[in-house]
Amino acid sequence: MNSLKRVIIFGATSAIAEQTARQLVAQGASLYCVGRNRDKLMALLEDLKVRASDHQRIEGAVADLTDSIQHAALIEAAEHLLGGIDSILIAHGTLPDQKACQENFANTRQEIENNALSVISLLTLLANRFELQRHGVIAVITSVAGDRGRQSNYVYGAAKGMVTLFLQGLRARLSKVNVDVVTIKPGFVDTPMTIGFDKSGPLWVKPERIAKGIINAMQSGKGEVYLPWFWWGIMLIIKNIPETIFKKLSI
Repeated sequence: MNSLKRVIIFGATSAIAEQTARQLVAQGASLYCVGRNRDKLMALLEDLKVRASDHQRIEGAVADLTDSIQHAALIEAAEHLLGGIDSILIAHGTLPDQKACQENFANTRQEIENNALSVISLLTLLANRFELQRHGVIAVITSVAGDRGRQSNYVYGAAKGMVTLFLQGLRARLSKVNVDVVTIKPGFVDTPMTIGFDKSGPLWVKPERIAKGIINAMQSGKGEVYLPWFWWGIMLIIKNIPETIFKKLSI
């Protein structure tokens, strides 16, 4: 069972990360939260401090995580303020406008930087650090969209798929030094990022439910987790649809 007592959360102001942070604090964790929006981050930190005991530390920093030059300093600051690091959650990302990406490669490049390259930069630094300390857990939120390229969001799916494959290799590497690497694949989650979607169907869930699943997966060190669980079956079907049929589907 992994200890989740000193946790860094990158992208802490996303709806799923906020709920995860609150549940971690309720379980006694100290947190270092990184977010891009100063107002949202300050509000989150104040909320977490109210929930925390005197023995817990709640710290944070404002940062644009696409600026990889900042990554090493952020990790070092977190380690200093928390007195060490035993777990990581990488939760930042954006949901691109597929049509805008199709029309202009600059938009595609920016979305891949947001959703893939910035994550891989952090993972490279964290993996080397955790490899030396020989314990801990690194969890990353990707998406079911990364399991197969769909015409409606293949730029987003490609970025998430890149991270998923990177994590597979990293998991094999770090398993030899007692470090768990957890891939979190949420399905449809009712958050501000999905505000323009029809959420009347039964597949949509609240971020609180996803947060609980993330914490359970981090504690157990489970390698790859679909949240909620039933997305495993849905994606198994989608991945096995023959290409001749799949390219005709409007999904």
